[in-house]
Amino acid sequence: MDEAPSAFPRSSGHDRTRSGGDDRTRSGGVETDVDPDASRGTGATGDGTERSDSSTADDRRDGADTPRIDVGVLIAHSPGAAVEPLRSFAQRTARDGVDELAAATDAGWRVHCAEPDPLADAAPRRPSEFLDEAALHMVKCPYDLVVVVTDVPLTTREERSVEGLASPLARVVVVSTRRLLRRPGRETVRALDSAAVRWNAATLLVHLLGHVFGADHGDGGVMAPFSFDPDRRRVPPFDADVTRHLRTIAARIPEADASRGRLRRLAFHASSLVRNPRTVVSTLLQSRAPLLPFSLPRLSTAAVTPTLILVFSAEAWDVGLNLTNRTAALFAVGSVLAAALHLLYVQRLSFPRERSQVITEHMVLVNVTVFFILVAAMAGLFVLVGSIMLLIELAVFPPNLMTNWPSLEDPTVGLVDLVRVGGFISTLGVLSGALAGGIENRMALRHLALFRDRP
Repeated sequence: MDEAPSAFPRSSGHDRTRSGGDDRTRSGGVETDVDPDASRGTGATGDGTERSDSSTADDRRDGADTPRIDVGVLIAHSPGAAVEPLRSFAQRTARDGVDELAAATDAGWRVHCAEPDPLADAAPRRPSEFLDEAALHMVKCPYDLVVVVTDVPLTTREERSVEGLASPLARVVVVSTRRLLRRPGRETVRALDSAAVRWNAATLLVHLLGHVFGADHGDGGVMAPFSFDPDRRRVPPFDADVTRHLRTIAARIPEADASRGRLRRLAFHASSLVRNPRTVVSTLLQSRAPLLPFSLPRLSTAAVTPTLILVFSAEAWDVGLNLTNRTAALFAVGSVLAAALHLLYVQRLSFPRERSQVITEHMVLVNVTVFFILVAAMAGLFVLVGSIMLLIELAVFPPNLMTNWPSLEDPTVGLVDLVRVGGFISTLGVLSGALAGGIENRMALRHLALFRDRP
């Protein structure tokens, strides 16, 4: 299978490590500090030296009890687009947004704007197509949250164009300027530097980051369903109840990480799952993973095709009828897990895809969730193939044919026997689908698993 490309071309990455209270971004980007009480500060020039910048803030509290949240802003622009206006828009939106978030969370927010990266084309994209680069920046820099700003259309899994989407599990937000500047079906009607676009973009960013922190549309205030308001000139506040929740979550944002080493990382994955079972389960339930085979025709075809031959094979019936129910069940469970592991590693569905010295806990939870989604998808594939096999056994296969097979001591075949034979053949189909079909659409899987379907 050809590997799906990242939305970004591969960049040299950032080199930033946390050392006490002083962080620097060595990527030519702009670093902005925001504190609830801040009004002025310093930034960083492209060569890493500090410079005065009235638009940044540095009077942030560095007390031991004050959490600090690092936000990376990645800019992905279409070929030939004007880069500077998009860069200015992204920086201004981040500053306006984190001002409200700093007040709501009582935390120090630091924004790091990376150098813009060009996209291969201006085609619409799902937010999942930005995950590889976002994940790489999160573990290398490291960032607690990543905001991707792009000028290409952003679509949901139902192919609806939206202003932005958020992944609470991956802590990634994608904002598109296309719907902020244009009404559907019309030409550009607003300027990127207009006051209406500025404050609606900041409101959208705060709204999406609220989703990352666990707030929902029923929480009111800025979390009300987003719609463009041409008269908006400020970011709506969070409700008081939501603010208390945000402060609790913000205090847990700077999290544990694990350095390189297979055994150490495996133990870190297991312990992270034990500490955060609700996060993984809720994302898994929202992912509709058992229905994934219906969206992957090559995987389903590779699974069903050989079973249509095996169901009319005497050898398959002989093995299936002579298996015990326990053996057949263990074989099915083992095959589903093996197929999920095969797809996870062969298709390179774990994050980040490039080697990294450290990996953070929330990125570990992404990997754990993706694995369980694959397990649920393979279980769904098993049920799909098994249903087809059982239908053939009951409606198509000649019932009297079994009485003539000399390998049967008892020619009577009951419903339990038919289910066991169908399950055995379906298990072989799942293995065949994972090995021969694979997943031809990695991005569909990631979008299905990790991103909300509404702004």
